[in-house]
Amino acid sequence: MDNIVDLSRFQFAMTAMYHFIFVPLTLGLVWILAIMESLYVMTNKQVYKDMTKFWGKLFGINFAIGVTTGLTMEFQFGTNWAYYSHYVGDIFGAPLAIEGMMAFFLESTFVGLFFFGWDRLSKIQHLGATWLVAFGSNLSALWILIANGWMQNPIGAEFNYETMRMEMSSFTDLIFNPVAQVKFVHTVSSGYTAAAMFVLAISSYYLLKGRDIAFAKRSFAIAAAFGLAGITSTIILGDESGYELGDVQKVKLAAIEAEWETAPAPASFTLIGIPNQKEQKNDYAIHIPYALGIIATRSLDKQVIGLKDLAAKHEVRVRNGMIAYGLLQKLRGGDKSPENIAAFDKVKKDLGYGLLLTPYAPNVVDATEANIQQAVEDSIPQVAPLYFSFRIMVGCGVLMLFIFLFAFYTSARHRIGKNKLFLRIALYSLPLPWIAIETGWFIAEYGRQPWAVGEILPTHVGVSSLSSGQVLTSIIAIGAFYTVLLCIEMFLMFRFARLGPSSMKTGRYHFEQLENKQG
Repeated sequence: MDNIVDLSRFQFAMTAMYHFIFVPLTLGLVWILAIMESLYVMTNKQVYKDMTKFWGKLFGINFAIGVTTGLTMEFQFGTNWAYYSHYVGDIFGAPLAIEGMMAFFLESTFVGLFFFGWDRLSKIQHLGATWLVAFGSNLSALWILIANGWMQNPIGAEFNYETMRMEMSSFTDLIFNPVAQVKFVHTVSSGYTAAAMFVLAISSYYLLKGRDIAFAKRSFAIAAAFGLAGITSTIILGDESGYELGDVQKVKLAAIEAEWETAPAPASFTLIGIPNQKEQKNDYAIHIPYALGIIATRSLDKQVIGLKDLAAKHEVRVRNGMIAYGLLQKLRGGDKSPENIAAFDKVKKDLGYGLLLTPYAPNVVDATEANIQQAVEDSIPQVAPLYFSFRIMVGCGVLMLFIFLFAFYTSARHRIGKNKLFLRIALYSLPLPWIAIETGWFIAEYGRQPWAVGEILPTHVGVSSLSSGQVLTSIIAIGAFYTVLLCIEMFLMFRFARLGPSSMKTGRYHFEQLENKQG
């Protein structure tokens, strides 16, 4: 069973992280296209139309591959996570259906108008289509992240012992879940940053090669301003995300900071160290006094609870979960007396912790002390992967902040292209946002373990009844398919980026002529 769970988790992680290679660029690049086309409509300069068309071609390649990789993820809910789908279907159905009917159809419909409507629509009509693509793509992200936010912080729903599933009690709570809202704004702002770095890096490449200068300078300037706004928002909203972690996901916060003990407030921030899970301490740690307490609690007197104390609280909840499981068995067996229902209602919030015992005890209510300690140990994720991933993410974010600050400075001083060293730095910094985004998603999802839905459904309970061979076969098939798609994406992106805008005919002029006329 453990092997099936691990393989199913690996498969979903692989498809999700593959898919999210493409999503951030779609989220951000479409807004840059809207800005460029707006400049074209306002100034009537052909170069801005050509910029919109050229970057739009790269957007289209990425959009098509992103949609294809996203479809596979949705099928996995039914194939690999059958009980999970049953358990959360009443909650997940609403936001995902709205995303499909409202956001995806809006986005995909107007994408067609964007590419094929240049000669069929007026300037204003085409600009409107472009802006609607931008709104549609971000609206799509909103509903998906509302669903994901509920997995992190399951509010607005109640467990129904008769159907053995969660059922929605408040659609408003689902939408305005604070974790979902923070995740949405943080995710889309990171997408804006990725798109800005993409445009900045390729524009720097053209400037280094001394080609398409007018095009590259204008693209560089837009990317610098948009990227500075994007990375600033990402950092600020990352701080807000840390505050929400301190409020509703205390285990994840303590794990990414390797906070083993509950230190006196305000807790210090471990800048660097080596988490030692076996001995529950950090080796070679360097601390910044007060920093963690201020970031996580925004106060000087609130504590950040350490993993040891959290584990002790989890032990109490595991024991209560055993009681809840026993009462649930009685309810399912037909004892629906008011006393039994009242007793279950008192402890049902801890039922998920009781389910942590299922890999170790055939009958949860008969679990031994050793079984309980194993469940408690499982309730704390592995610290080192989260700890180092968080620091990689933050490090990439800080580097991008300095890059965009300098890019904006050179743009404001009309010195774009003068500093060749910076252009090389900008070019080679292209992977930074993707490294930050992938590590960020790893933190979000791995840090939730052992829960598929926070503190109510353990991951191992949600898995389908499959054989290891079946899951492994699908991993190989999906991995091969996604690798082909990634190779196609990289080939097309590199090909069109290398050809550059000068390979496109625009009206009566080539870009070389436009540079002489408008540059």
